[in-house]
Formats: sequence, C-alpha cells, structure tokens
Amino acid sequence: MSFPIVDTVGAWVPHGRFVIEPTASGPLDGLRFVAKDVFHVAGQPTGAGNPTWLATHAVPTEHSAVVARLLGAGATLMGKVLTDELAYSLHGDNTHYGTPINSAAPACVPGGSSSGSCAAVAARLVDFALGTDTGGSTRVPASYAGLWGLRTTHGLVSARGVVPLHPAFDTVTWLAFDAATFERVGTVLLPRSDFAPTRVLVPQDAWDLADPAFAEPLQRARDALAALLNTAPQTLRVAGETPLTDWRQTYATAGAHEAWAMHGAWITEHRPEFGAAIAARWRAASAVTDDAATTARSRVAQVRAQVRELLGGDGVAVLPSAASLAPRRDADPAVVDAVRLRTMAITCIAGLAGLPQVSLPLTLRDGSVLGVSLLGPAGSDLALIRLAVQLQGTLNAQHR
Repeated sequence: MSFPIVDTVGAWVPHGRFVIEPTASGPLDGLRFVAKDVFHVAGQPTGAGNPTWLATHAVPTEHSAVVARLLGAGATLMGKVLTDELAYSLHGDNTHYGTPINSAAPACVPGGSSSGSCAAVAARLVDFALGTDTGGSTRVPASYAGLWGLRTTHGLVSARGVVPLHPAFDTVTWLAFDAATFERVGTVLLPRSDFAPTRVLVPQDAWDLADPAFAEPLQRARDALAALLNTAPQTLRVAGETPLTDWRQTYATAGAHEAWAMHGAWITEHRPEFGAAIAARWRAASAVTDDAATTARSRVAQVRAQVRELLGGDGVAVLPSAASLAPRRDADPAVVDAVRLRTMAITCIAGLAGLPQVSLPLTLRDGSVLGVSLLGPAGSDLALIRLAVQLQGTLNAQHR
C-alpha cells in the first residue's frame, strides 16, 4: 500500500519525492520513514544539500546498507529530505533549499544537519527518519524539536552508501517522535547489549556550557536516574583541568582536515556555491596543515581513552543535548555561531570518544522543548535507549 507524500513543513528536497515499498515483512511493518539526502537510494540521485553535488555525481545503483536493512524489516521509504550542505552545520538552514519548519517551535530553526529529518518527524509526517551525527547533527535537532535522537557508537551501524563528512566521526542515526517507535527501530539496527549501569556521572564542565533553561531538567534527570539505579550521582569534570573548548578545537581540526581530504578536490574543480557559514568552514578546512592534523589526531586518541576509562563498563553520564533552545530563524548570525561553538564543546565529548549518546525529549513548563542525554560505553546503544525510555517514564510519572 502506497502513501502520498504530504510536505507541510518544507522538509523534502525537490528530487526526493518518491516512495519505495518494503522488500520484506518484518518488525517495522506499517512504519514510514524518510532518509536524509546523504543516503544513497538505488535509482534516485543523492544531493548532499548542494545542487552542484547533485549535478556532478552519478545516480546510485544500490541502496545504502541501512536503507536496505530498514526496507527489509518492513518499513516504507517516503523519499529524501533536506540536509545542510554536505552536512557541515548544526543550524538547519540551506541557502539553496530553505529552512524546514520546526513544528515544536515554528519561529525557530529545526537544527542541522539532519534538518529535514527533524522537521518531517516533528510534524508527524513520517514515523521516523534516518539522519547522521558527526558533530551533533542528530542530537541537536532532537533537542531543538523535542524528539528522540541519538549518536550511535562509531562504526556500529554501517555507513556504507552514505556521503561522508568526517569518516572518523560520522555515525548513522535516526529520529522519532515517540519512545516506542525509536526503540523499535533500534531493535532492528543495533546489536543486543548487556550494559547494566551502576554509576551516574555528572560532567559539570558540560553542564556549565548550557543555558539556564537546562539546569532544572538536568537535575531532575540526574536524580531520577540515580534513584532508578539506586546509586548516588558523582559530579566530575569530564575533561579534567582542560577546557571543553580545547576538546572542541581538537575535533574541529581533525575533522576539517579529513573533510578536505574527502571533498577538497571536488570543491576545487567544481567551485560549488555554499552558504556563507559553510563556505567559511570549507576555507578553514583547506588551510589545516598535515602537522596540525597529526597533532589533533594524537589528542583525539588521548581524549577517547580518557572518556572511555571514565565511563568504564558500568557508567552512564547525564548531559545536555545542546547548549541552548532552538535559535530563532531570524537570529543574528554572530549569536548563532556563538551558540554553535558552545554546543559543539558539549557534543564533541561523544564524538571524540566514539561513544553512544541518546537524547530524550523534555517539555518545560512554558511549553518549550529541549533534550537531556545519556552517554554510555561503546556498544551499549540498545540498552542505553531502553534506559532512556525508562527514565522518561519516571520523569513523566513525577509530573502527572
């Protein structure tokens, strides 16, 4: 049975209006999803958020690994949705295709780079949406629109057939409106996990980077999780004496060098038009020296070991999914960039460490939404999702 594509929020790309039926029956029967326009779909062009990319790349002949898996589990693909250009932004606007509407906060951006995925799910136009998360591109939209989202353990879900940005940090992800659907997709895409946390960690340096609106929800989540696990929360500084802004710069340097290695030749040859902020990022990426990248990659390895040791096999950290509520669509670009830098100092923790982070949605008393995250050990993804679902149930029961 086919479903019509109804786009009330500007989420779909012009070349993305198609429907592909499931290839088999399975646990996702009856669910509809969209794919961020970095996922290859056989017979359909991939645009990666830029018309020049669309015009200079061949139409894929195979589905990306994750699209094929979802179709084989009974889900219906409802086409492709917008992404920030080459996924190099957290904001959610696109100079070529526009800014999708964030149904949770229509005056505000949806967040990027999984902007169309976020908008389509928030408007309930599909049941779930494929995204990617490199520097926060699923966790941030999830927070801005009050959705379930995550960053998966690096390499756990296949990125075959996905346009890369920073392969050392890219992860395949999804967004959903409700916990049950979010977990249902997880059971298809993720391996079983025996993670059984006994410690609750509070990374104060990450908390301090978030706006005051996050303080009370974070405290509630911390206390409820500690009660669930029958333990006392442990406050610490995840980066020790180092500012998290230094970690963010390490991520930015290592990632930019890798991005230019992936796409620099194409940019140099075709000179695509980029939005101002993304163009500036590519200029900076082109200037990162091999020596600077080598130093940054060495630091990445140190951070990765430090965070993984901190969590061990039984730790779970509570942290903000972003640094602010969704910025207004007409916000000053300088303000937007300042928010982006604070947010990336939070999101880079999981990125540098290659660890899973699940963002669960919370609604504030004034009706605004934000995300609180759980960060767990490598491979704990499915158990972390189930813990987050249990935590949200506890929080909801407290406020009935």
